[in-house]
Amino acid sequence: MSKNRFSVIAPSKRHFSGFGLLDNAALSLIEEHADWLLETIGIEFRGDGIALDLFAQSGARVEGNRVRFEPGHIRELCATAPPVFQLHARNPARTLELGADNIVLMPGYGSPFVTDLDKGRRYASLEDFQNFVKLTYMTPYLHHSGGTVVEPVDVPVNKRHLDMVLAHLALSDKPFMGGVTSPERARDSIQMARIVFGAEFVDANAVMQGNINVNSPLVYDHTMSSALREYASANQCVCVSPAIFGGAMGPVTPAAIAAQTLAEGMVGIALAQLVRPGCPVVLGSFHSTMNLRTGSLTFGTPEANLATMALTQLGNRLGVPVRSGGGQITAANVVDGQAMQDSANAMWATMISGAHQVWHAAGWLEGGLTMSYEKFILDIDNCGALLRMMRGMEVSNETLSPESYLETGPGENFLSTSHTLEYYATANHESLLPDAGPFETWLENGGQSAAERANGVWKEMLASYEMPSMDAGIKSKLEEFVASRKAEMPDEWY
Repeated sequence: MSKNRFSVIAPSKRHFSGFGLLDNAALSLIEEHADWLLETIGIEFRGDGIALDLFAQSGARVEGNRVRFEPGHIRELCATAPPVFQLHARNPARTLELGADNIVLMPGYGSPFVTDLDKGRRYASLEDFQNFVKLTYMTPYLHHSGGTVVEPVDVPVNKRHLDMVLAHLALSDKPFMGGVTSPERARDSIQMARIVFGAEFVDANAVMQGNINVNSPLVYDHTMSSALREYASANQCVCVSPAIFGGAMGPVTPAAIAAQTLAEGMVGIALAQLVRPGCPVVLGSFHSTMNLRTGSLTFGTPEANLATMALTQLGNRLGVPVRSGGGQITAANVVDGQAMQDSANAMWATMISGAHQVWHAAGWLEGGLTMSYEKFILDIDNCGALLRMMRGMEVSNETLSPESYLETGPGENFLSTSHTLEYYATANHESLLPDAGPFETWLENGGQSAAERANGVWKEMLASYEMPSMDAGIKSKLEEFVASRKAEMPDEWY
């Protein structure tokens, strides 16, 4: 497989409108219910007096840790968030735009385990993290390097964010996410971005994102809200992501999940705007259903996909970019038919919803516990096909090709027409996987499954990886910063 297969940059624009699942009356009812939740139940901010003071000063009702809002108030606070913004990359050619008709795909996030066909399932290491950053950098179908792609458990908890951000900055030149598991780690991440991009540029432009998970239902803990405030004060993108599993962290119905997600998400967006009006934000979600007989998580289900589509509409009405709750997610334990069926169902709903950013687009297994090298390849292959779909269909005299019919006659094939010869190399999306061929050829070549063929692809990609260029002085300053910060802290393993 040639290197140029991995070096192009796939377009990240959608050329047709997102699917409008709900009408205005239904959307308004969900928005009214979100307002009811915020007025009647409220949101708790635990351990963050600064956030509570900011909301009190804005006119919200604060009683202890609980914050309540009059109907319409929270939406007013969100109004300064930009509907579209740029997320700058170290390589300007990879700078992204979030919002409007753009779609940005990212790898999985947060898995403590990895697996491949050679070594099986195991705890993720820093080498695995670096491998997935390299693979993400090389594929044209993921536009963003991601964040905690896997947890490098061989590095102390309080230091691993330094190695992860260093990997994103040095091994890739795509946009990335920083640490959020403490305000100090958020500050470290921002400082590393300043070393690379320059402090003035970072103050005026978003170059990174912070993933702020809400402790659903209806709680922000100090870790998340203080990290949010760090990113917002630095003018870096805050992605607020409620995590609701129907029946556990919220009611079982898609409508209730959508309303609660909207309520929780708007509060985080409002806090970011109170810290710094105009701070770029993304309304995120991570929602799914549960098997209510066994309590196990399920992914790619119709109910979760309906919530995905509704939330994109709600985010558009709020006027902010939307991170989909879907992606190529699955509860399957191995790369099998269930894994790809769950993933394809969730990803289709995500792509047609009109969402602007898609996390977990590649690699996810076991409900997010594991990143699979082979599934990563299968997933990015599907990402490529779906991105081709998002480009839509051109209808013109050129694509209708009347001259082809004049060159042939009834009953003759079109293989040698000038139109076919001109476009045969680019007419169709080409899979990353080696062609299996007819049954006899496939059998002679070892009868490999798609996962086994993917095993060879990821190895080939890593073998052909070349690090993007970086100024030697900047790289040295980054490494010095990481070494200095590590030296200041004793190792903490939990």
